[in-house]
Amino acid sequence: MTGRVLILGATGRFGRNAAEAFWNAGWRVHLFDRTQDDLMQAAEGMDVIVHGWNPAYTDWAAQIPGLTARVIAAAKASGATILVPGNVYVFGVDAQAEFGPGVPHAATNPLGRVRIAMEESLRASGVQVIILRAGDFLDTEASGNWFDKQIAPSLRRGVLTWPGDPDADHAWAFLPDMARAAVQLADHRREMPRVSDINFPGYTLTGQDLARACARALNRPVKLRRMSWLPLWLARPFWPMAAPLLEMRYLWSKPHRLTRDSFDAVLPDFQETPLDDAIARALAPIIGATPDRPRPTHAGPRQPQAQ
Repeated sequence: MTGRVLILGATGRFGRNAAEAFWNAGWRVHLFDRTQDDLMQAAEGMDVIVHGWNPAYTDWAAQIPGLTARVIAAAKASGATILVPGNVYVFGVDAQAEFGPGVPHAATNPLGRVRIAMEESLRASGVQVIILRAGDFLDTEASGNWFDKQIAPSLRRGVLTWPGDPDADHAWAFLPDMARAAVQLADHRREMPRVSDINFPGYTLTGQDLARACARALNRPVKLRRMSWLPLWLARPFWPMAAPLLEMRYLWSKPHRLTRDSFDAVLPDFQETPLDDAIARALAPIIGATPDRPRPTHAGPRQPQAQ
């Protein structure tokens, strides 16, 4: 099943990958331009609206309720299904390690409460909603996420910088896979309930696991080093982004994984990218990740590496 999809936030991480995945699957893809488009008009005739708008942390409380209300209004007028990338913030620091659709959304921190309220408004909207919940992103472009901004750059020196307990399970999602899953869920939307809360299981990796995977991708040893949070504490009085980053610090030491039952029930045959391939693709734009291999003599100039 294909149709027409409107992508909100097409220059963002999930939106960019979702646009490509829908294009590849044969959908008619419309990219919303906030500088000139009217949302109600753009949503007319759409089958799916991908709600990929995601302001900076510091703007969540002020902007997310209004943006969500606009998306709901557009979906009501057009009859479109809303597909939104969810996160694990809703569960909170005291939640059990197995994050599943039945686990209460009991976060008490500000960012977690914003996401809880957002999802509650979507559930109460009366329109069909698919929440595809995932952990931290592995992208194929340097898009400003934790992996490409803080964790991986030090691999140029053979070091993986880990923000928390290196032995704690952590949920990861390879964005091209998550986007393909979003398309397949959109294809099944007529068979799904009005509100679907579905985990994207992705990969569950400790810091040590990730270091080993990076070592395999680079074909050289990788050491793990704990990140110091002191610079963020010192910057907090002067840099607004420091506070929300510190607020979510607990996720780097709290063991957690996304259960896969809800996903397998809808997409039992989904094929994810092998971990080592995903890591190699995620590293490429950050450090030019080409494994160290001997080059034959007289090999000529190095060919450009595929991105």
